[in-house]
Amino acid sequence: MNLSCESDCLEDYLEETELIDFSHPTINEKSAELFSESLNEVDFIKNAYEFVRDHISHSWDIQSSRITCTASDVLFYKEGICYAKSNLLSALLRSKGIPTGFCYQRLTIGDTQGTGYCIHALNAAYIKSIGRWIRFDARGNKAGITAEFSLTEEKLAFPVRHEYNEIDYLEIYKQPNSKTIEALKQHTNAKHMYLTGLPTRL
Repeated sequence: MNLSCESDCLEDYLEETELIDFSHPTINEKSAELFSESLNEVDFIKNAYEFVRDHISHSWDIQSSRITCTASDVLFYKEGICYAKSNLLSALLRSKGIPTGFCYQRLTIGDTQGTGYCIHALNAAYIKSIGRWIRFDARGNKAGITAEFSLTEEKLAFPVRHEYNEIDYLEIYKQPNSKTIEALKQHTNAKHMYLTGLPTRL
């Protein structure tokens, strides 16, 4: 897996923004809690990843109409689609100096090629102790989806099916893709957005 970075400067993957608002008190509190429970850098990354994966519900899975976007809102409401959950995971990791970026896949919306496509978001973090980037997907596990944190083998939520013209974009971006954020900001109902309002290409 030959990942490439949008920027060669790790500092670019530590930036705080309106969406990745890691100075927010609730983000600080949660990251400090996770950090205190961790043995080292890798353990903290794993703990933060598993928190977002397991304790922040995917909006579609719970059939919620709420749309969250900023990291602090995702944490407060404890729900969001993959675009929102990746904002929260980035904020938690960046708050403790872990360079974190955004990665994307183009997937079918359903299980067959004729169901249309959507862009799916996940994260990558630079792990200093091993000197390389690792991708992981905090979408949330359920029947048929088993994503895990691993230093040796990617265990993402969705294997890309090239025969369906799905795409695994291998670039690690500094900030969330503008199309994904526009989708969150322009819609008012998450269920409707999920079915008809997600971008189909980067």
